[in-house]
Order: sequence, then structure tokens, then C-alpha cells
Amino acid sequence: MKLLLLFFLTTAITDIYAQDRVVGYVGSYDGVQITYDVRNIASRATAVVLVHGWSCDRTYWSEQTSVLAKKYRVVNIDLAGHGGSGTGRKVYTMESFGEDVAAVINKLQLEKVILVGHSMGGDVIAEAAQLLPGRVTGLIMVDTYKKIGPGRSPEEVDAIVSRVRDNFRDSTKVLVRSMFLPTSDPALVERIADDMSSAKAAIAISAMEHALSYSREMPQTLSELKLPVIAINPDNSPTDMASMKKYGVEVVIMKGVGHFPMMEDAARFNSALLAAIQKLNK
Repeated sequence: MKLLLLFFLTTAITDIYAQDRVVGYVGSYDGVQITYDVRNIASRATAVVLVHGWSCDRTYWSEQTSVLAKKYRVVNIDLAGHGGSGTGRKVYTMESFGEDVAAVINKLQLEKVILVGHSMGGDVIAEAAQLLPGRVTGLIMVDTYKKIGPGRSPEEVDAIVSRVRDNFRDSTKVLVRSMFLPTSDPALVERIADDMSSAKAAIAISAMEHALSYSREMPQTLSELKLPVIAINPDNSPTDMASMKKYGVEVVIMKGVGHFPMMEDAARFNSALLAAIQKLNK
């Protein structure tokens, strides 16, 4: 019986490392448990840390992780209140999410990191980088900003948040559908709309309010970080190139996709992402 049990345990462990994917957990600054996974864990290569957007989770990067892991160590994180992570936080700010990312990086003792953030995740990685001086070589923001400047006023933020506050599920579905193009895959659109609208409303509304408000802080954050930043933006709406350049952000435009380019056209997005990582990996 002991030999049989040992066989099954050994087989299970072998399977985990054959896939080279390890799931881990760490307490953030406030004790909330953060779930993450690591691929190519034994590698000493640069670590690429993927951070999802508002009301999403780490599975949104599923088309990128295996491709990136051929060359880099890849860390994929569920922020607090999302995916498999804890929900015990009262307020979901970009600063607190940045602490979640830093907690994972510190636990894994990563010394050379490129941070990649989709949408709200771009704000999060900027905050995380401030907590990790000397360890982040660059940031990649995926459709986080089309323009960097004074940012949204409190009144503008409240007007946007109020659209989802009263009827979160239905309003979020409408919001998510508007992020795609008329030519987008309907099945993908509805899958993401259903998923994001099933988030816990209190968490989502708190995170949305703080993410939209962070636009007022981003100019100073970028100025203080003094890190190279690359933005991969879809062409579903214009990017103000002058404002991005003013704050040192290099822009790569991806045509024919909406707000979720990593899912809408994974092959083309992966090429753009790999090129951006290579440029930052110096």
C-alpha cells in the first residue's frame, strides 16, 4: 500500500514538473492571499510577470504563457479579489494591487523583471515597479492609456462608475461588448462579457473607481520611475502619440483588434509582445 501511494505521489509530482507549472500562494501586505503560477520555474532568465485587467484573472493570458515560457520565466498573478485570490480587502486600489504583485516577486526572489499589464493592469504594474527599485527593467502596458495627461476629474470618474453601480451585471455586459469591434468573434465577446459581469460588484466598483482615478497620478509615476515603457495599443480608437511620447512611452499599434488583443489575435499579439520584451531585456 505504501509503495502504491508513493508511486502515485511521485507520478503526480513528475506530471507537475513535466508541465513546468507550479501554482503558489503568498500573503499580500494586508494578509490577503494572492494566487499565482510560474512556468519555466527553474530558469534563471528574466522573469516576465503578467498582470490582468479589471474584473479579469490570470487565465486571460493563457495564449501567451506557454509561448513566453520557451525563453523566459513567466509569472501569472490573480490580483486580490480576482480569480483564485482572496477577497478580504475593503478597498481595491492600484497601490494595494501593486503590493500584490510585489509580494509575489519578493517571494520568488526575482531580481530581473519585466512587468506586463493589460488595461487596469498597466496602472498596477506602475505601482508595483515603485516598490521594486532596481529590479524592474521595463513596463509593457496593453491598452491602458491612449493619452497621458491631467487624467479624469473626480466628476468624470463618478459619471463612468455610476453607469455600472446600479445594475452591475447588465451594465458591465454592455460595457464589455463596447470594447470589441463589429468584426470580433461573437463567442469570445460573450464569453468575456459573461465572465467580467459575474465579478463581485463591490470589488469591481471599488477597483474601477480607483483605476479611473489613477490617470491623474500616472504622469508623475512615470516621471519618478524613469523606466522604459512600451504600450501595445489597438487601433479601435486613436492614440495621442504626442502625449505618450512626452512621458517616455513608446507606442506599438496593433490593427484590427479591440481591447483584448492578446485573446482576439493571439499570434500577432505574441509577436508584438515578444519584440517588446526583447527590446526591454537588456
